[in-house]
Amino acid sequence: MESFMVRIYRALKMFLSCKMITLLMVLVFSLVILSDINFLCSECPADEDPTSESSIEARYAKERQRMVKEQLEAPGRDIKNKKVLEAMMSVPRHKFVPEHLRAEAYNDHPLPIGHNQTISQPYIVAFMTEAIDPQPDFKVLEIGTGSGYQAAVLAKIVKSVYSIEIIEELSRNARQTLSQLGYTNVFLKVGNGFEGWPENAPYDAIIVTCAPETIPQALIDQLKNGGKMIIPVGPSFNQSLYLIEKKDNKIIKKSVLPVRFVPMINSNRE
Repeated sequence: MESFMVRIYRALKMFLSCKMITLLMVLVFSLVILSDINFLCSECPADEDPTSESSIEARYAKERQRMVKEQLEAPGRDIKNKKVLEAMMSVPRHKFVPEHLRAEAYNDHPLPIGHNQTISQPYIVAFMTEAIDPQPDFKVLEIGTGSGYQAAVLAKIVKSVYSIEIIEELSRNARQTLSQLGYTNVFLKVGNGFEGWPENAPYDAIIVTCAPETIPQALIDQLKNGGKMIIPVGPSFNQSLYLIEKKDNKIIKKSVLPVRFVPMINSNRE
């Protein structure tokens, strides 16, 4: 049986020359092919707008992957706790920094957040979180809410986070950011970090993100027996990060890293 195209060719041959028929057939085939291409393109989504929120968030997700690989897992940094790495990978750090600094959010350094305060370098956040060996049932006290980023990382791992900030505006901003991101296990208050949060003590772990010159006794008292506290101690430009462990109600203190944190503010000091 002759094909449809052959029958068309025979019909045209009765009226047109072979050359004209060939040109006509080429034109027909071209139109068919273009029609198929247009159909396929109509079935595919158009190129996504690079300024859309989904495109921007996808780029930030790639930045987080780079941050974890190059700043946390890399030799010399050696963050190994899987839960910590997953939390650092998932928390959108750029949401916790001022908008004009978001392009730098995943860089390897701290950033200013106003009121002479900073959001810590990603490595330091991961290091301090790993140091307390966070567990799913932990209740953790944080001194120095700041942007709320450290609390958000902790909240991905532990049961609850109680965080104190002495600067009211920072606490308010952190509360708004954490709420917008859907965190329900972070509890904030404005207060003096030197006093801790005794109403919810004892804590399985304590993270302090500002530096007193000596370790506040109230924080030691509120640490559960068997718990750990990570805290920078010392005057500006000469601080060490200490890991404190309470064992059999005795305190074991170990210097683990030279650091530079903002000073811890005591509202009771005249």
